[in-house]
Amino acid sequence: MTTVDDLWFLADEASQQAEQTYHRLAQSAAEVLEFETEKHVSRRRFRTVASRIEGNGAPYGAHTIACRPSGDLLLVRHDGVDLWVLPGGETDGNEDFRAAAARELQEEAGVCAAFDGLGMLGRVTFHADGHTTWGVLPLYEATVAPDEDDLCVADPDDEISAARWFDDLPADTRDREVLRRWREERLRG
Repeated sequence: MTTVDDLWFLADEASQQAEQTYHRLAQSAAEVLEFETEKHVSRRRFRTVASRIEGNGAPYGAHTIACRPSGDLLLVRHDGVDLWVLPGGETDGNEDFRAAAARELQEEAGVCAAFDGLGMLGRVTFHADGHTTWGVLPLYEATVAPDEDDLCVADPDDEISAARWFDDLPADTRDREVLRRWREERLRG
């Protein structure tokens, strides 16, 4: 009996959804920095991210670039990847990306922020076993009050173990160069 590999179909459907999501988000933002990244993943992981992308165009949901007026950035420690990352995560139900970013910021760091809009729009391409698909990574900009020092992690997924403000990004920051580029662009503007 021959088994049909449906992964190509899932990858194609995911790419189509990503394209629609990308154009919708790009049109809604006046000025947004863009970046691209590639990941080679296992076949099983590819199926997982392609299924997420097929649902709403985003493999990882939405994230927040939260900063203070001083320029300090808020990062959270994600134990699953053992890195400092931007707070964020997947959407719940019919929640839009901005609402998901705000909810995740509250859960993972215990802060509320004034959202300034979409700050960066990433394109994440995934490769596995001869298959390729891509998804969108929306990063929203938010400003947090200068006196917001009481960070409180209340992550229901128990993936986040700490939240901290950083002037200098630690060496083990995911997408460190992307964040450095965002910071440089914002200081110029």
